Amino acid sequence: MSDQSSLLDGQPVPEGEAHWLSVADLMAGLMMVFMLVSMVFMVNVETERNKVRDVAILYDQLRTQLYKDLKAEFADDMTRWGAELDEDLAFRFNNTDVLFDKGDADLKPEFQQILADFFPRYIRIITGESYREDILEVRIEGHTSSGWFGAKNEDEAYIRNMELSQERTRSTLAYVLELSSVEQDKNWLKTHLTANGLSSAKPVRDQQGDEVAEGSRRVEFRVRTDAEGRIATILDKVL
Repeated sequence: MSDQSSLLDGQPVPEGEAHWLSVADLMAGLMMVFMLVSMVFMVNVETERNKVRDVAILYDQLRTQLYKDLKAEFADDMTRWGAELDEDLAFRFNNTDVLFDKGDADLKPEFQQILADFFPRYIRIITGESYREDILEVRIEGHTSSGWFGAKNEDEAYIRNMELSQERTRSTLAYVLELSSVEQDKNWLKTHLTANGLSSAKPVRDQQGDEVAEGSRRVEFRVRTDAEGRIATILDKVL
């Protein structure tokens, strides 16, 4: 047998064929490794997908239960306050006659009385043992209509309304934060309670799609859970 040959099943194999057999063995091995890695990846993806689903279900149940608790607490008050509660956990004060004077950011006495009654009860529920650790933010949102008397154009009206809505939410936040009935929760509130002026970005519209100016002028308290953050953390592990 030539020293330029190899053995296959005891038979001489030309050097070139031995080379290609080695490459074929290598490719087969790499394919097996690739398939193994793919299988592990698919298992991990499925595991994380199940975690995302479980988190989504958990927070949907949390939101549903919190909605029920808030509705039960304030069912007898919302009509006289001119308020409503949506299933997305937005607690909306719509009665503009008792909120602020037109173009003004100072709370009317009637709205102060409502907030003094509403806010401590509201905070007592959302900071309860069932919800406290899952609340990411409590947003005070100020909304206006799109009009502004004397504005040169829509852009100026939007900016003026943005300033007004921000001033109103800051006034609201300052008032509720100083209530003696929430003193024990003040540290928690200062890390979760925010003031957000949104100008006319989210107007109320009728069935024809036309803006309802009176309904657009409102103040909302809106709870955000940390479901999005937990899901993002899970997805980061996969990607």
